[in-house]
Formats: sequence, C-alpha cells, structure tokens
Amino acid sequence: MKLHQLRYLVTIVQNGLNITAAARALHTSQPGISKQIRLLEEELGFQIFEREGRNVTRVTAAGQAVVEHAARMLEEAENIRRLSADFQDENRGSMSIATTHTQARYVLPPVIKQFRARYPKVDLHLHQGTSEQIADLAAADRVDFSIATGSHELFPTLALMPCFRWHRDIVVPRDHPLAFVTKPTLKQISEYPIVSYVFSFTGRSSLSELFERHGLKLEVALTARDADVIKTYVRLGLGVGIIASMAYEENEDRDLVAIDGSHLFPESVTWIGVRRGRLLRGYMYEFIRLVAPQLTRKLVNRALAEKDAAGVGAVLESIKVPSY
Repeated sequence: MKLHQLRYLVTIVQNGLNITAAARALHTSQPGISKQIRLLEEELGFQIFEREGRNVTRVTAAGQAVVEHAARMLEEAENIRRLSADFQDENRGSMSIATTHTQARYVLPPVIKQFRARYPKVDLHLHQGTSEQIADLAAADRVDFSIATGSHELFPTLALMPCFRWHRDIVVPRDHPLAFVTKPTLKQISEYPIVSYVFSFTGRSSLSELFERHGLKLEVALTARDADVIKTYVRLGLGVGIIASMAYEENEDRDLVAIDGSHLFPESVTWIGVRRGRLLRGYMYEFIRLVAPQLTRKLVNRALAEKDAAGVGAVLESIKVPSY
C-alpha cells in the first residue's frame, strides 16, 4: 500500500467517481490511476469500487471505510509536511483562501496588506466565488481557508469559526424619495423594485419570505453576486439596492445614500473555515488573528481538534463576536 494510491483513491471520490477528472486534478493519466487502484484492491483483497464496464459507479461499504481512513492518513501526511516546513523556515510558504466577492473586495484588503508586510515570503492565492464554489474547493482540499457567510450545511468537514457580525444597508441615489427617510419600513421599500444579492432570496435570509410574512409583494429588478454590480444598477435607476453594510464606501459612493437596514433584515455572521484536524503553520494563525482577533491560537486549536460541528460550536459558543 502506497501513499500515492490512497491519494488517487480519495481524489476519485472527491471528483464524483470520475477518474478522468481525478487524473486531471492530479496531473497524471487515467490508465495510471486505474492500474494503481486495481493493485490496491488486489492487496486489500476486496473491491473498493463497483464498476459497469470501465466506469466506476459507486463505493462499496468496505471501500467507504478505506476512503475515510485514507483521507485521515493523507491529512496527517500533510500535517507532517507543514510541521517540517515550519521548522525549516516559519516565514516562508503559501496560503490559499476561498471567499466571496464582498469579503475579497471590502474586508480582506487591509488584512492582506498587514499580512504581506509581516510575511513577504508567503505566496497568497485568493479564489473568489459563490458559497457553492467555495464549498467545492474546500471539499477537494484545495484551499487552506474558506471565508463566507451562512451556508453551513455546505461545509461538513470544516471547523467554522465566527469572525464578525454585519447587517444590510439600503442604497439609493441621492435624489430618491427613500434618501430622505431615516428608518424606512418594508412597506415603503416594497413600493420600488429591488436590486440585491442572489443569495438573499434563498434560505434563512430570504428577502422574499420576509416580505411575504408582512403581506407585501416583492418585485425583483435584478440579482447579482457582486455588490459593485448592484450599486451600478441602482445608479441606473433600476431599483432600490440591498447590500452588505461594508460594501458601501463613502468616498467611492458619494452619489448614493446608504440607509441602515438593521431594523429590517436579520443579522449575518461571517465565518472562517478550516478543515478539522488540520495542523496550521505559524503564519496561518496570524492570518486568522488579523481577520478575527477573538480567535486565539489556543481557541483555534481546540476547535480544530473537535470531531464534528457540534463540538466546534460548543468550543466557540462563549466567545464574543464583534460587529464589523
């Protein structure tokens, strides 16, 4: 049994049992992967996968147990490499972050600036996408950190640690009727088309459900995942914008008025996620501290040592999460 065979095995599962996709991810050949999996099955004495012709169709019960053990072994091998790298040079390495547009555009720039000043030899890789895209990167273990809001169910293998709370603002042009209303009601907002995030219309933070509960009809003019796009279309007069409070910049958005929407919309919490059981390098703890000072190294280690989300939650329930 060889480590690369276990890596092939786990990568096949991560790629939906698609050996071609696994070969592409591993930069190797499909026949080479298939041969190594066959050799591993011969050594183990049972099938890991069920097949129809050349296609893998499902993981056997025994194979599932092997996959779980293999994933833990690969994680520990990676931890050993991280430990070795820290002893050789604690200030050199790389770090990958997957996050949303709002975090990448408005929250992380000052954090990354400080981090780069402290660790100029650490290569940073920033992946921007939707919660679903971030979850795919995390599931494939292609990033060190995931930073997002909500969608906890998409990240079952990560320890999700709260960074800060934030609320939504209503943005309108300066000559808009709502620009002169300090605390607009949902009824007043419902009189205009809405321009907001795609994710705001699903799940617990659903705007449509919020308006329906108050017997109001919500007219959606446009949805987007980018706050800058939302503000652009608000400027064009398509409707009233609803964005994250940190996405309004006084200097850049002087032609718009931001109205505090905390009395209307539920509060949100941005979290940083790390795979449970992961050994972090020294500069990674510093990155977490810059994003969320309340997440001390001791607290992070306790959270990462937990086996499930409930355990992580119990570790973190007593911390005070600041507002952005």
